[in-house]
Amino acid sequence: MQPLSAEEPVLNACPESPLFTRHLGNPILTRKNWPYPINSVLNAGVTLLPDGDTLLLCRVEDRSGLSHLCSARSANGIDHWRIDTKPTMPPSPTDFPEEIWGIEDPRITYVPELGQYVIAYVAYGRSGPGVALALTKDFIHFERYGLIMPPEDKDACLLPRRIDGHWALIHRTVSGAAANMWISYSDDLLHWGGHKPILEARYGGWWDANKIGLSAPPVETPQGWLVLYHGVKLNVAGAIYRLGLALFDLNAPDYCVKRGEEWVFDPEEPYERHGDVNNVIFPCGYTLAADGDTIRLYYGAADTSIAMATASVKELLEWLDKHS
Repeated sequence: MQPLSAEEPVLNACPESPLFTRHLGNPILTRKNWPYPINSVLNAGVTLLPDGDTLLLCRVEDRSGLSHLCSARSANGIDHWRIDTKPTMPPSPTDFPEEIWGIEDPRITYVPELGQYVIAYVAYGRSGPGVALALTKDFIHFERYGLIMPPEDKDACLLPRRIDGHWALIHRTVSGAAANMWISYSDDLLHWGGHKPILEARYGGWWDANKIGLSAPPVETPQGWLVLYHGVKLNVAGAIYRLGLALFDLNAPDYCVKRGEEWVFDPEEPYERHGDVNNVIFPCGYTLAADGDTIRLYYGAADTSIAMATASVKELLEWLDKHS
């Protein structure tokens, strides 16, 4: 028997196991769960509260087409959600005109130095979407900092600790036809500078060509900041939002150490493929289990509902070693 050449495929090779396992009860939140009339619920910021509850700060689109944020809490992070009976954080266009068309897509970072949660969210105004910040201790009272990155900018998250004495914010700017990931630095969370691109969309037929952005907040690991990012593939039928992986230096997060060539999670299930916007997986947060390895990733599905999938940090890093 002749050995196979390097060009000949091994037809009986086993495919890799999926990195993400969907919860069997997906989607875990839909508009049917909501205590007041809405169009859809999607793209939730996530955190674990001191009492052990999982909190989802959900983007809720009302029946006017504008979005606000509403909290849902669960003891097990899966079901029996306790949802606020009115918007938790509605837009405030009188004080913040940049929120006149709603607020969207929050990412939550607990910052030990401040003893507070910092929420980076999209403020949608007449000039387009920009990045705003709000601070809270209880998800009842919010201190808005207003717009910190002008339009068009979104997909932002604050790192939980200072880098060389400065706060660091990852965000996604748009320039021409390209949308790339940047990092900026601040001493006071209000005034930002030191802007640097950290990950650029590829060109041509790649799954992440032309438009990328941060998904969930980075996971701090001994190897570096593990980043889940979304890439957009445009074809004649529309766009497909998939997830990829990259790793950034722990003490210099503007330096990309590794970037995966392939996507790792894509729309497959009916609730991900069909909705207000078809073929979308869009996470804005996760929880990390006590083992320091198991991630529960909460994601917007087809801009219509919220679903959850689990993964292993160790396995994600191992995959990135092999596919970067």
